[in-house]
Amino acid sequence: MSALAPLRLLREPSNASEGNQSNATVGAGGGWCQGLDIPNELFLALGLVSLVENLLVVAAILKNRNLHSPTYYFICCLAVSDMLVSISNLAEMLFMLLLEHGLLVMRPSIVRHMDSVIDTLICSSVVSSLSFLGVIAVDRYITIFYALRYHSIMTLQRAVATMASVWLASTVSSAVLITYYRSNTVLLCLIGFFLFMLVLMLVLYIHMFALARHHLHSISSQQKPPTAHRGGSLKGAVTLTILLGVFFICWGPFFFHLILIVTCPTNPFCTCFFSYFNLFLILIICNSVIDPLIYAFRSQELRRTLREVVTCSW
Repeated sequence: MSALAPLRLLREPSNASEGNQSNATVGAGGGWCQGLDIPNELFLALGLVSLVENLLVVAAILKNRNLHSPTYYFICCLAVSDMLVSISNLAEMLFMLLLEHGLLVMRPSIVRHMDSVIDTLICSSVVSSLSFLGVIAVDRYITIFYALRYHSIMTLQRAVATMASVWLASTVSSAVLITYYRSNTVLLCLIGFFLFMLVLMLVLYIHMFALARHHLHSISSQQKPPTAHRGGSLKGAVTLTILLGVFFICWGPFFFHLILIVTCPTNPFCTCFFSYFNLFLILIICNSVIDPLIYAFRSQELRRTLREVVTCSW
């Protein structure tokens, strides 16, 4: 049994028969095609760590009024998305363990319904996580390039509308994915969305770093110390770049898995790649674990508030 129900549905292509899989495994190189046997306890442990970390991030943002801004609201939504991945993972794991040990007896129709609910919840959190990373990047871009107009551009009303739109679109798209997960068209749309958001964020970051480099070069030539505003902007760009890099490393193998499902479902080497599906799931959960650590250690205000939350200094 593996974690993350909707991703388990995409473990292998629907048109790859057991015979093809067996032949592919033998022909593609024996041992390393056997995949990894990852214990359920590791999924549970990572899920619990992620849940606690993201709960702390949400609590810190809600507690500190200085963090009540569109930027931190978007970060809060990202933490909620990661938290939903953990909750869904833990709920599914507990649900499956109870069924396997006979402690929970349910009709097959109810089991399928529960599985669909968990599927939709995790898929929604997956799409929303990627979306909010893009939203945060755009927000930081506006902060740097339109600093004087930021509060008129990114108003609270627009921030709320953006968050509501992301959650609504994520829920609808996840329902479509669960219903038509065997369709290559749906998989291509998911892959295309991932690539679009990745390119968007890369373009924004390159532009931000180009500005920062030009600014630092100008300061160096004038022998003046950097302003606090530009220093904070550069720090924010570095933070978001780290977030993007972590996201790409953690999610890249899974989306490459989807690409192989569409392009070479019966190729021996692709089949070998499919056998490491559990490893891709671990990387996805690790993304939810790493993100809060980046917020805590790179934001002084959030780090201070997290310390107060942990020590119950309300």
